[in-house]
Amino acid sequence: MKIYTIVFLFFCTSNLFGQSTVDQIDLRILENLAAKRSEQETKAMRIISDANNYVNAAIPAGLFVAGVIDGNKEMRQNAVYIASSTAITALLNFGLKKIFKRPRPFIAHSGFKAVYQPSSYSFPSGHTSASFSTATALSRAYPKWYIIAPSFIWAGTVGYSRMYLGVHNPSDVAAGAILGAGSAFGMGFIRP
Repeated sequence: MKIYTIVFLFFCTSNLFGQSTVDQIDLRILENLAAKRSEQETKAMRIISDANNYVNAAIPAGLFVAGVIDGNKEMRQNAVYIASSTAITALLNFGLKKIFKRPRPFIAHSGFKAVYQPSSYSFPSGHTSASFSTATALSRAYPKWYIIAPSFIWAGTVGYSRMYLGVHNPSDVAAGAILGAGSAFGMGFIRP
């Protein structure tokens, strides 16, 4: 629970002392990414972003099915752990969005153009939090380099795609990554 307290306090105090500075840094990064967009890269980032929820569901589902077929109780328990981590992350993310009500970058900065315009609040990034929760839980369940590296490369790419597409600020993505990883650690008691 300590990580949630730290993140909450950080973002509460940043609203009091430096939100405009955070917004300025966020906007500069987003404008730099937007200036370098290409049609091909935009398509790739949209595919990655759109595939995220399917990947987050497929990993624990695949592990559970494989555990049933193989009669492997540990694999089934790991599937429950990964799914639970991602589900808790989604609930926390939803609650934080309702608390902070941070507008999307294209709403907060009228001159900024996003690739598309989601309607929910911006902080924290739900895609990023879910991908980091899945990556962290999967890596804790199977601590092998060939699991850890692709998991975090995927999660990092999902976070990058959210900024590249202009639908999240870098600070939204950073908070989402912390939230997702923290949820996976917090749900560690489910691990076999």
